[in-house]
Amino acid sequence: MALRAGDRSQVAMNGLKEKVLTLDTMNPCVRRVEYAVRGPIVLRALELEQELRQGVKKPFTEVIRANIGDAQAMGQKPITFLRQVLALCVHPDLLNSPDFPEDAKRKAERILQACGGHSLGAYSVSSGIQLIREDVARYIERRDGGIPSDPNNIYLSTGASDAIVTVLKLLVAGEGPTRTGVLIPIPQYPLYSAALAELNAVQVDYYLDEERAWALDVAELRRALCQARGHCCPRALCIINPGNPTGQVQARECIEAVIRFAFEERLFLMADEVYQDNVYAEGSQFHSFKKVLTEMGPPYATQQELASFHSVSKGYMGECGFRGGYVEVVNMDPAVQQQMQKLMSVRLCPPVPGQVLLSMVVSPPAPSDPSFAQFQAERQVVLAELAAKAKLTEQVFNEAPGIRCNPVQGAMYSFPRVQLPPRAVQRAQELGLAPDMFFCMSLLEETGICVVPGSGFGQREGTYHFRMTILPPMEKLRPLLEKLSQFHAKFTREYS
Repeated sequence: MALRAGDRSQVAMNGLKEKVLTLDTMNPCVRRVEYAVRGPIVLRALELEQELRQGVKKPFTEVIRANIGDAQAMGQKPITFLRQVLALCVHPDLLNSPDFPEDAKRKAERILQACGGHSLGAYSVSSGIQLIREDVARYIERRDGGIPSDPNNIYLSTGASDAIVTVLKLLVAGEGPTRTGVLIPIPQYPLYSAALAELNAVQVDYYLDEERAWALDVAELRRALCQARGHCCPRALCIINPGNPTGQVQARECIEAVIRFAFEERLFLMADEVYQDNVYAEGSQFHSFKKVLTEMGPPYATQQELASFHSVSKGYMGECGFRGGYVEVVNMDPAVQQQMQKLMSVRLCPPVPGQVLLSMVVSPPAPSDPSFAQFQAERQVVLAELAAKAKLTEQVFNEAPGIRCNPVQGAMYSFPRVQLPPRAVQRAQELGLAPDMFFCMSLLEETGICVVPGSGFGQREGTYHFRMTILPPMEKLRPLLEKLSQFHAKFTREYS
């Protein structure tokens, strides 16, 4: 707290200076930022881990961090080919080693030739290595059935998150009723609410329909937009498909309806598609916004502005720590693209090892390559296990009284709804906590299971949820799900 005038004179007499930067003098937008995925519950989980290491007795032997989609932290093995090429690029002397397949060596040599000084230690151009941007463009063309992609519209980034924030920075303008509003899904991934708070933009919530497996309804988009126009200027619509934290996969008809809505209402579309490889449910299929937009033809294909994002952190790769990703822009004003390039140049360039990993993901071994069989087998094992975990999570939760879980159609999370007794809600209010935060904190203290309360993602008033990743290995996942269900039953008895 800032010092009052009397206090200041006292401080001056004592020879002490008031700090320049205090909670009162710092950027108020930063103070409003919240990021539940790494919020207070995770800080407590870290403390519990420390206590366990010090020998403090707990009702559990380990903390299971099911709060974040961090595949390798949960024990997923890296894909061999990705790491082989990366190792060769980081330490080119290994190119003489007989321990690496020839196609990995060819790939590494090709990438090193495109690097400054033929080294990963050199900066790249701000938009990313040209060769890799060309690889990304070819990947998008293959994914979308031959629809052209221009490398000049592709920007490599520090994971998808950095690219998302960059595009939001371009969109945010105005003061008071002209301040930019951005429509985001509720429940949402907290990057969006945090970035909008930091940029002093207006968050415009539209609710996904939990009763229809978290479906997106254009009528709800219209309601949110009309309501927002009274106090801000909505300029962008964010879509997360497959959904995080909700795990739904949008049907093509839904995507078409969203594109028509955005076009009619003059909204810039942001398509967060980082889980495009993670589709499990029968009958579900990933459709990229770029593909659907192009196939809709004019005027949509020629005029609707779109930015779509992808990342190496998710999918079958799970390479979160390398921070590789990209954004492709469609129908963006060329002058604005130059400004985007300028904004990215301020940060010099995305991490070059992350760019290399992205190159592997978008140009994997071909069927004629020696690494193809192993690569395909490893990829399939990861995706098949995730599909089995998605089904198991839904099944176990739905067998538990007071817990209801929609099908996990895609991505890598479940977002179950939990019934909490009125006395538990009252107790949470007494403690100054959201009811589902109280539930999740109690769960952590008693079982060591760390999940994130639904209040950190947004939810309809009077409903309570938590987000849990489906990434733990199968031998840990079933006991975790059962323990969590048993805890809910005990918690309900205690507070009934």
